Amino acid sequence: MITAFIESNPSDDSCPALIVDNLSAGYPGQPRAIENVSFAVSRGERIAIIGPNGAGKSTLFKALVGLISHSTGAISLHGQDCRTSHTGIGYVPQHETIDWNFPVNVRDVVMMGRIRCIGWLHWPRQRDWDAIDWALQQVGIFDLRRRQIGQLSGGQRRRVFIARALAQATDVLLLDEPFTGVDMVAEQEIMETLDRLQSNHITVLLATHDLNLAATRADRLLILKKRVIAYGKSDVLQPDILQAAYSDSLQVFQQGDQFVLVADKHRH
Repeated sequence: MITAFIESNPSDDSCPALIVDNLSAGYPGQPRAIENVSFAVSRGERIAIIGPNGAGKSTLFKALVGLISHSTGAISLHGQDCRTSHTGIGYVPQHETIDWNFPVNVRDVVMMGRIRCIGWLHWPRQRDWDAIDWALQQVGIFDLRRRQIGQLSGGQRRRVFIARALAQATDVLLLDEPFTGVDMVAEQEIMETLDRLQSNHITVLLATHDLNLAATRADRLLILKKRVIAYGKSDVLQPDILQAAYSDSLQVFQQGDQFVLVADKHRH
């Protein structure tokens, strides 16, 4: 029964999981923080989105899940227009505002991801608890389900929020800077979680400043600076493309077949 939470989504690999076509979006005073962004993602792919601070990575994610409106373009999830399907995309923002001393356990936090499925003023059903346990198994912290959230490590907390996004019965996840502020052990735990999700055909788009991780652990890279600078395999990381994306914030030098990147204070 639990596996149905993924199988309920279309499984036709010939249909892209996500299509973004000519998307422009922004905020009051900055109506086009991103402009004419287009790309498609196959089911089960892991896409790394890279670019300097202010490039529009978070804006893109917010537009994909409907937190901000888009002025031009279209978004489709499994072939369905975003106006009916964008709530089927799981989103883990860069920063979560939460009182870690609040007396709530891991299972309760993940249940928050089921609100849309449960409905307001309704109690969780057995199906909802099954979805929670499935999500916790996917991220490898099922054994921590009754632990108070303040007792978790940084990497475990990140995985709780990934589980919360999964619990809404989605197979497309957006992760905004999931490795920021975690140590190497936590980073490895999160990567193992992403590998497990990919083995279950869950599509992941992650925004990151880590070019090495993007080049070695993603299927494709989307280089963004308000517009799409490049989209493809790791070989898109060429000096001219990186220079166009990062301009003054990154200097690129070539030594034989190797590239030396000198970043600014923002840790690109």
